[in-house]
Amino acid sequence: MDICEFMQAVYAADEPTRRKMRFLYHQSGIKQRYSVLSDYNKPISEWKFYPQSENLEPFASLEQRMMVYHKQAPLLSVDAIRDCLNHLHDEKSITHLITVSCTGMSAPGLDLQITELLDLPKDIFRTSINFMGCYAAIHALKIGNAICRADKNSKVLIVCTELCTLHFQRESTMDNITSSLLFGDGAAALLLTGDKSAEGLNIDDFYSQIVPKGKRDMAWELSSSGFQMTLSGYVPDLIEEDFSTIVTHALKKINTDQSTISHWCIHPGGKRVLEAIHKSLRLTNGQLKTSYEVLNEFGNLSSATILFVMKKMMHEKKSIQKLFGAAFGPGLTVETFTAHWS
Repeated sequence: MDICEFMQAVYAADEPTRRKMRFLYHQSGIKQRYSVLSDYNKPISEWKFYPQSENLEPFASLEQRMMVYHKQAPLLSVDAIRDCLNHLHDEKSITHLITVSCTGMSAPGLDLQITELLDLPKDIFRTSINFMGCYAAIHALKIGNAICRADKNSKVLIVCTELCTLHFQRESTMDNITSSLLFGDGAAALLLTGDKSAEGLNIDDFYSQIVPKGKRDMAWELSSSGFQMTLSGYVPDLIEEDFSTIVTHALKKINTDQSTISHWCIHPGGKRVLEAIHKSLRLTNGQLKTSYEVLNEFGNLSSATILFVMKKMMHEKKSIQKLFGAAFGPGLTVETFTAHWS
């Protein structure tokens, strides 16, 4: 609700609009979010990033936002990587590094910063996935999985780092209000290996599909004042209409059906998105519980979010008979994967 007060100060010109925003925040299914910027829960007199004026003039430029990204993203990434490796894997043994982000970019970029901070091997294979949005973690999984299948000695480190709150926009449009309601900052890392004897999630297959009629309903574009999100209210309707068919096609590839899925690892793009999936798949109560929990605790972290859901599910280990993962992004693109524990 501290964030709501900040947004009301910027967006709400009158009391009816302020009441509407309070209602939206109460109904969002989000209790808290995190940001690398401290301004969002402080009075104007204590703002450090935004100008201490109600109209936020002079408004932060893209260059200023990227300066914060350049400083904060590597630190957050390294914390996530160390949490992932947890002293069980030597950083020097990592053969491949895949960085994922749609909220900042530069060259030299995040991959080189992480390599230096962790003193990774200078001959490490590096690649970056940029600007693909919320489904990018699954795209990274695809690449990492292909590498591990080609070389069983591979150890592929994937890190998704998103500083979404850097891109706050002050114009009172529904896209901006929705974005400022949903998104938070965070990072998540995972390690893929070619070692078949290691305990963990084993990836079965991938499936992706474009929903062309949603092409302009979810978009992410550069501007001089930061990255700008388009997120129309039709996205949940499009997902509800098409998701069940997409799941059917994905599961047909591995000769199974929805009845075999024990865990639904779904990207919580928002409360309405999860409700749409619940209706589309005709799920019973509780099957999207973990996704709702992540949304409540962190908000939407773009590409990192589905890894937060996966981490919670991995604590259940042997009960994961078949996991179905899905995330959504610009296009409208739906990326999915299936996995099991062994």
